[in-house]
Amino acid sequence: MKVFTVTEINNLSKILLEENFGDVFLDGEISNFKRHSSGHLYFSLKDERSQISAVMYRFRANSLKFKPVDGIKVRARGSVSIYPVRGSYQILVQEMTERGKGALQEKFEQLFRKLKSEGLMDASRKRPIPTLPRKIGVVTSPTGAAIRDILTVLKRRFANVHIILYPVRVQGELAKDEIAEAIENLNVHFPDVDVLIVGRGGGSLEDLWPFNEEKVARAIFSSKIPVISAVGHEVDWTISDFVADRRAATPSVGAEIVVGRKEEFLKGLSVAAERMEAAVKKEFVRLSDRFRNICSRPYFERPELFISKFEQSLDFASGDVLKAGEKLFETASRLVAEFENRLDLLSPQKILSRGYSITTKKSGVVVKDEKEVLNREFIRVTLFKGVLDCQVKKDLQEEDKWLTKKK
Repeated sequence: MKVFTVTEINNLSKILLEENFGDVFLDGEISNFKRHSSGHLYFSLKDERSQISAVMYRFRANSLKFKPVDGIKVRARGSVSIYPVRGSYQILVQEMTERGKGALQEKFEQLFRKLKSEGLMDASRKRPIPTLPRKIGVVTSPTGAAIRDILTVLKRRFANVHIILYPVRVQGELAKDEIAEAIENLNVHFPDVDVLIVGRGGGSLEDLWPFNEEKVARAIFSSKIPVISAVGHEVDWTISDFVADRRAATPSVGAEIVVGRKEEFLKGLSVAAERMEAAVKKEFVRLSDRFRNICSRPYFERPELFISKFEQSLDFASGDVLKAGEKLFETASRLVAEFENRLDLLSPQKILSRGYSITTKKSGVVVKDEKEVLNREFIRVTLFKGVLDCQVKKDLQEEDKWLTKKK
């Protein structure tokens, strides 16, 4: 029985693949594209059902006439092989030409245009991120690298900040529903959260796709809490990045955005305290100078001068008040005398003193006409001095008629 080592199996497989697939043409869509610092290109080629790892070395990549990115369709020529160290099955690409956009890329662009036309990406509606939030909500996987990076940054920069983690799937068919629901629930049940970080670590276009879903975009747009989209790496852009109030290149950068360095914050407080102290000192010096100037005036050195001047002014003022009072009294006395004269002229007693009288009935009604009284009715005649009670006598005797004739 032949027993193989792992290396032997990998090397034999490599030889078999290269002998049978030494030069092949392959149509597929680029996914999970990465350009290494060495210049080599690492990516996957996929169709509707499968994918294969691919590598294009730098000296081959330099001859490309287009810029490879996730989502575009290409035709690649190369050889199928195995990387023995890892036992990974791959195609070594020698030439590659662009053949158009992939299905996901077209879907991305269609949704981008739709949401942009509706105003979901307008800069005018984006809200500022609080300078130093007290409570931060994080929507991501509880086991992924993103949450570890976020917690590491926050602990280093401001360890006492309050963090609420809402665990969700960040890839797969169910991810978009969980992410959208998490954003909505945090708004309803935790309205005191100052800012949300929504995202995940890097991955292929398919891995990041939940953050390109319309449902997630609309949940971010409807959030009353400001949202930071922190998805993938710096080169990765998603629909969520364009709709969110702020885009972070990575989850770590998202954490750096929400909290400044504690040292920088304390330094800012120190600078503010120094400025305040300088302002207080300047105001104190100004008030001290003003106080000294006031104290150096003659009235403070010799207060009797101030008192004497005040007393003199008081004397003049009191004299003016007395004169005004006397004048007012004279005017009032003259007016009272005039009113007395007028009242005296109109007084009934004044009229009676000239020989007139007032005749009234027992009821007190003044008699103005003889017809107002009856024969033998008692009346009262008021004279200037005294009162006469009389009885009317209308049936005069002969001896009394001389009075009528005399009239």
